[in-house]
Amino acid sequence: MSFQSILGNFALILFVLTVVTGVIWFLDVFVFAKQRRQIADKALAEYDARRAKLTAEGIRLEESTRHELEANLLKQPVWIEYSGSFFPVIALVFFLRSFLFEPFKIPSSSMLPTLFVGDLILVNKFTYGIRLPVINKKIISINDPHRGDVMVFKYPEDPSVDYIKRVVGVPGDKIVYKNKRLSVNGKEVSYTTMPDFRDNLDYLKHYKEDLTGVNHSILVNEQRPAYVDNPHDFKGRELCTYENDGFTCTVPQGRYFMMGDNRDNSLDSRYWGFVPDENIVGKAFFIWMNFGDIERIGSFH
Repeated sequence: MSFQSILGNFALILFVLTVVTGVIWFLDVFVFAKQRRQIADKALAEYDARRAKLTAEGIRLEESTRHELEANLLKQPVWIEYSGSFFPVIALVFFLRSFLFEPFKIPSSSMLPTLFVGDLILVNKFTYGIRLPVINKKIISINDPHRGDVMVFKYPEDPSVDYIKRVVGVPGDKIVYKNKRLSVNGKEVSYTTMPDFRDNLDYLKHYKEDLTGVNHSILVNEQRPAYVDNPHDFKGRELCTYENDGFTCTVPQGRYFMMGDNRDNSLDSRYWGFVPDENIVGKAFFIWMNFGDIERIGSFH
């Protein structure tokens, strides 16, 4: 199993550890501890009888000997002691990670200039509804994703991999991206020109994009072509048309269209299609650390 697969199954690992340590803790409290108590009581009764006999013969034993014997008899085996100690910690982490907040690390530059490589972010797990851990099945609906949300989801072509992109289209939307300009439902998105952004040796065009009320930054590399090179054969591919100057897609029900803010350096819905609701992990909302630049800490849009 690859390292990435292990990370993808981290929720399952936490679940198994929670169950195993929880069962051991439960058995110790309600079974093993009582058994140790019974064995200790029997041994102490024998000790007390022997001590009484020795006392009658004029031999005196230290009281501490009895306490040491009792402590040794009631002492938990190491494997039970460690399981009982780790259980509440593992259970708390599992609960927080499954239902409240989950940390992620940004691995690529596809979301520049909003998110940088190395940003450690928090993802709200309950904004879009309560989901059962491991199987990721929604049991309580709360909110639906909105255009402009930065969302973490399971990559449709490999659900063991987590992706992060921005929601550009929600169910029913008609998304048109022509000559690197976006339109949603026939309304062209407005852009404000910002100073160029330097990414390594490249200077990229930097714009503020007003995505139906959500203002955020995007980057455009004018040296790259406007067409989508080799889109995959994804589910719902017939709802998209690709041309030399861009593409048009209609988002089906229960699915979302995602794009990276670094528009010409992002593998997103333009290539591999729509994100189904069942693949949603949560809404990214806060950078809690970047070890290369602590000034990155804070919220983002």
